[in-house]
This record gives sequence, C-alpha cells and structure tokens, in this order.
Amino acid sequence: MTAAVPADPVVNTPYGAVRGRYEHGIAVFRGVPYAAPPFGPRRFRPPEPPEPWDGVRDAGSFGPTAPKPPYSESFATYLSDPVVPGDDCLNLNVWTPEPGPGARLPVLVWLHGGALTRGSSAVPVYDGRAFARDGVVLVSVNYRLGVEGYGLFPDAPANPGLRDQLAALEWVHASIAAFGGDPDRITLAGQSAGAISTGALLAAPQAQGLIRRAVLQSGPPEAFERDKVRRMVRRMATRLKIPATAAAFAEVDRDLLLRTQGEVGKLSSPVLGGPSFGIVVDGDLVPRDPLEALVEGDAARGVDLMMGWTSEEYRLWLVPGGLLERVDRLGAVALAGAMARCHCGTEVPRGYRTLHPDAGTAEIVGQMVTDHLLRVPLHRLADARTGSSYVYEFAWPSNLPGLGACHALELGFVFDTGDLPESRKLAGEGGPDELARAMHAAWVRFAAEGNPGWQSWDATHPVRVFDAGLPRVAHGPRDAEFALWSADPQPAPETVRVPVPPLAASLRGTELRSVVRRLRLPGSVRRQ
Repeated sequence: MTAAVPADPVVNTPYGAVRGRYEHGIAVFRGVPYAAPPFGPRRFRPPEPPEPWDGVRDAGSFGPTAPKPPYSESFATYLSDPVVPGDDCLNLNVWTPEPGPGARLPVLVWLHGGALTRGSSAVPVYDGRAFARDGVVLVSVNYRLGVEGYGLFPDAPANPGLRDQLAALEWVHASIAAFGGDPDRITLAGQSAGAISTGALLAAPQAQGLIRRAVLQSGPPEAFERDKVRRMVRRMATRLKIPATAAAFAEVDRDLLLRTQGEVGKLSSPVLGGPSFGIVVDGDLVPRDPLEALVEGDAARGVDLMMGWTSEEYRLWLVPGGLLERVDRLGAVALAGAMARCHCGTEVPRGYRTLHPDAGTAEIVGQMVTDHLLRVPLHRLADARTGSSYVYEFAWPSNLPGLGACHALELGFVFDTGDLPESRKLAGEGGPDELARAMHAAWVRFAAEGNPGWQSWDATHPVRVFDAGLPRVAHGPRDAEFALWSADPQPAPETVRVPVPPLAASLRGTELRSVVRRLRLPGSVRRQ
C-alpha cells in the first residue's frame, strides 16, 4: 500500500493560524509575519504587531524580502540574494521536525548577514532542513536593511532594523512552543552583520532573558560612529536634493532610494572602509557600545557563547573586482591606509611582516584589518567569559581560485547545504562532506547542550580548527598577532614618521578606500 501523505501542518500563532508544508519529513512554515508591514505611516518607525487574521494563513512560500540594492556583478558571481516583492517583509520561517506543543526542542534563531544592506532569510544556503532533521527548530528572520533599517535621522528613532530583530525574538519566545520549540532554549546566531546584530541584542536591556545561547560568526559586538552613518544619509540626501530627514526620505520613490543607496555605498567595504550603515548607540535599545556592555557590564551573564571566524575573511572583499592585486601593487601606500583604518602606528604592520615574511601587501592589510575589526574584539569577549565561551576558526580553502578560506564560505557547511548551487558559488565543486558533518554537528550540539564538543575558553586559548583533515584544537594560534594590538598605544599614523615613499606619506590618514580609488591604474605605484 502507498503510504498516506500527511496533511499540511497547521499551527496557531498569537495572530492567527498558519499552514505550512511537509518537505522530506520536516514541517516548514515560510513567510510568517511577526510585525506589520513597515511602510506608509510605519516607515522609519519601530515595528508594530501584525494585524490578526481570520481562518488559516498559507505559509508555503517565502515572504517578501526587505528592500535592498542588488550586489554588484562581481559579488553576485559568489553570493546569491533572491528578491521576493511585497511590503510585508517583516516575516520569518520555521523548520521543525515536530510541529506541536510538548516537543520542547532546542531553537536556533538565524540572523543573516549582508552588511545590513543586503541578504534575506530566503537565501537557499540558509535552508533549515538539516537542523530540523537533527532535532533543532530553525527560525530565520527578515528585517529592514539599509537606509530603511539603519538610517540615522533627527525625526525618527535609531536602529529600526535592530528593533525588528528584537520583535522577531520576542515573537519566537512567545510562539515557538506551538511549533515544537523550547522558549527556554533559544540560541540566537548570526554571521557577519547578523553576528553584529546578535552581539547588540545580547547587550540590549530589552532582550535580557530571551536568549540562552548565542553564536557570533565573523562579526563582533559593535556600535558604529553616529557621524559615519549620518554621512551616508547626508550623501544620499545631497544626491536626491532633499533634506536629510525621515519625512523627506519617506516621500522618495523606493526604487530611486535603493539606486541612490547603492551608488553612495558602492565603494565602501569592511576592509577598505567608507561611509556605511550600522547599529548606533541610541540611549535605549543600545544604551552603550555592545562590546563594552558585554565585557565590562553584566549584560547576558549566564549566556553560553560560541564565536568564530574564517582564516582569510578579507578575500571575499578583495578578490572580486581585482582589488587584491590592486592593493598588492600599492605596497606601502596601502599599508599607510591600513594604519589609518586601524588607528595604529608602524609597529603593527611591521609585526605582521615579521610574523608572515612571505605574505604580500594585500594579505598583510587584509589580516590586519580583520584582526582589528573582528578577531581582537571577539578575543576580548571570550577572555571576559571564560568557561562558557567556545572559539573556532574555519580554515578550509575554497576550491575556487583566489578565495581561500574567505568570509561566508563556512555557511554551506554550517547549514549542511553544500550540495546546493548557491553554496558552490563560493566553495566550488567537491567540498568535503566530513567537514560539513563536523561543522554542522558542532552547531547542533551547541544549540542543544551549550557545548559544541571541544574545550571551553581559558588561559590556554583553545581554538577548534575546522579543516579537511582530522579534528584538531590549536592553543593560541593567533596570540602573536593579537599581542601586537595590546602593546602600548602608538601615535596615530598622521604623527608618526614612517619610511614610505612621498606618495604614501601624502595619503597617510586617508581612508584605505580612498587610497585604492585614487590609485587605480596598474603601475601607478611601484610594488614596495
């Protein structure tokens, strides 16, 4: 006899019932609203609860994605970012093996990356089936992006995108038991901008008690300088010929706003710098810098932490478009820009040269900036939370030329979705299955038990290294580099004498982004 096809799963939420689908034995609910559409009178405002509905709402397809500009052609070669049109973009998805109260399974809430300007929960790499298969309820969240979510205006509250994430977290805490999850075992996890958001929510007074565990992958707790975000808004306003206010921006055609945002931000990057959107201290949801709140304050005490990075994060930003070769050609000029970017003296790049004598300029610059912005802050956080923190490094290099162990490469291994074309865009063909099993199992175990399977952080600095070989733990593998940042503060690059060519000296103190822009042509600077 043919096995009976199970009826579509139906679950009640605080705002109405939703009907999902069974896929490969997993119940999947997509596009479930956790807040009202953030447009019209709600634009640039904090999220509001969705309108309740009668009957059963279909949750078989991904909901609308937040407005966002597309990736450039060079980045789109490596990263997928689907667009689902519609206003109801504050929605989430749930994968669960047992949709119903009583299962009390661990829950992992996923915040996607994308520099707070791109990305969505509909990216195929983030499919939650493997987590649900292994007993974890996976929830992925859409939230406002770019100027809609992180623009800083005098007539609107700051950080509406972060407030969206808090609203989603509160929805999960109130609703997830009906989907088979345990509201007392919620792990909040994110990568890149999603990890930065996770860090901010860990420190937020309004989120205390909602999070049991957290994963920060390739993103530290941080707050942006308010003026840096204001510059982004002002530059957009100048191009649009409007006041830099939320009221004026709300009157602009949405597509024009996205095009303008993309044009203003196209030359900015985590490595090169430039104006950008980010979470800012607002005196409310973010009362102080999140890293300082977590390291020096009492925020999120009792929350287990897992933190990680890839070995060559910078390659995702420098390989597309040929920036890696350009930075190598710039030589000492690029190093001067990196010192300005990192607010350090010559001792730091000199120390990196000593530790890595065979490295090119781009590698030195990339690792310097990565350590300054990402690894050193996470190292500080682990030091402040010994005994309940776990640290790892993803070291497997992509099979695609030049990418190495770059930013975002690990995601197909975390979600065990390496067989998808969207994962192969970064990893290439033939990613090791045993590495995916190990990486995914560590996240499952951490969400379920709070221990991913290796030694917690202590004075020996244990780091689980994920590579194609046998599992291994290295002790203090980057301590020598980190020590360069903990030495006595050095003069700013503008005031220290550096033996570099006159052209480099003239650019010292300039953003690295501007250095690269002003010296585009091959051969414009001799290799140093």
